[in-house]
Amino acid sequence: MGSIGSAYERELRSVLAGEIKGVRAVTRSCSEIERTQAMKVTNRPFLVVRAPGSGSEGTGDLLALRGDICFPIEVKSSKSKKLYLSGRTFDQLEALRDVGNRCGLLPLYAYRLKGVRGDSWRIMKVEVDGLSGKLRHLSRSIPSLPLTRNGKEFLDWDKGMPLHRFLSIVCKSDGARTSVDGFPSNSIIPGMETIISN
Repeated sequence: MGSIGSAYERELRSVLAGEIKGVRAVTRSCSEIERTQAMKVTNRPFLVVRAPGSGSEGTGDLLALRGDICFPIEVKSSKSKKLYLSGRTFDQLEALRDVGNRCGLLPLYAYRLKGVRGDSWRIMKVEVDGLSGKLRHLSRSIPSLPLTRNGKEFLDWDKGMPLHRFLSIVCKSDGARTSVDGFPSNSIIPGMETIISN
């Protein structure tokens, strides 16, 4: 189980770090537009580190850092589109929320659905208070974890933001940049031009 989780952590880490081979691997069965959007991360990559004591004390599994933004990311995977949080996994959520509130960070869940074609990753945010700057603007475009009928947060793959779209938004070029591997770095999703501008 740990090795499977670690494999998906490595997969996501490779993409966020802007490794062309990693981005190609996860977008192999995606459309050309989706692949182009995901490739933007090769121009604006993150430093991605596995959090010490992964999965505990609000660190998430991965920390993605760049000069302008930083995210603690909890990585989950399942064959089911819905994943309910209880016990230890609910404690992880509460710890992520606490760290987000105390440190002004935007914690994310990256949910990998097994056995699906196209973009198999979905991104959801943990609701926190007191965000500022780019994180506040970005937070408005990322869907929150949905709620059960009892008002408890859970993961629903269908309600998340596709990874390629997330990458297109967080890696929006601040100016002219060279394209990598023939993919343009300045294509923007319609309507997303001002989401992370200050």
